[in-house]
Amino acid sequence: PRTGAAGAQDVVFDGCHPWDVENVPNFDEFIQKLRTRLGSVPTLGVGEIGLDRLRSKTISEAMRGAFDAQLALAAEFRRPVQLHGAKCWGEVVKSCRPFAGRIPAFVFHGFSRSDGLLPDIVALGGFVSVGPAILNDHAVNYRAMVKKVPVERLLVESDATEAAAAPRVDEVAAKLAEVRGIGLEELIARLERNADEVAP
Repeated sequence: PRTGAAGAQDVVFDGCHPWDVENVPNFDEFIQKLRTRLGSVPTLGVGEIGLDRLRSKTISEAMRGAFDAQLALAAEFRRPVQLHGAKCWGEVVKSCRPFAGRIPAFVFHGFSRSDGLLPDIVALGGFVSVGPAILNDHAVNYRAMVKKVPVERLLVESDATEAAAAPRVDEVAAKLAEVRGIGLEELIARLERNADEVAP
C-alpha cells in the first residue's frame, strides 16, 4: 500500500493485513522476516495492519495478536503505520494509545466513522487518509466528517493499483479541496507537508 499527497513522494508500507492473518502459517516467522525488511529498508513503514469486523463480528485472538506484534515492531524501528479498522475503529485507537510517542505517525486508512473519534486520532498524532469515497455524491456523512479533520492531519490516497493510483489520487485531492472550500494548490502544498511528516 502507498499513501501520500498528489505530487508528494509515496510512502511504502509492508505488513500483514488483518484479512490475511489466518492464512499465515507461522506468524512468528512472518514477524522475523518483516523485522529483516525493516532493518534493511530505512524508509519502510508498517501496514496495512489493524482489526476488522467487516467479514466477521468477532475479532480473533490471532488478528489481535498480529496487530499488537506489528505495532510493537513499528515502535521498535520508529516507523509509521497504516491502519485498517473496518467497523472497529475505536478498538484500533485503543490499541494504538500505548505506542503514542514511539510510533512517529499513525495513518488511518479508509477511516469512515463519525467525527467522534477525531480528537483521539489527533491526540495520537494521527492522520486521516481520505480516499475515493469522497468522490461519491451520496457519501454525505463521509464528506461532513472530512470537513472536520484538522487540515494538518489530512492525507489523500488512491486505494488503487499502482497503474491507476496517480489519476485517482489527483481526483481525490481535487474533490477534497472542493469539499473543504480551499484552493487546490494550497491544499496540495499542505498535503505534501503532511506526507513529509509521515515519511520515515
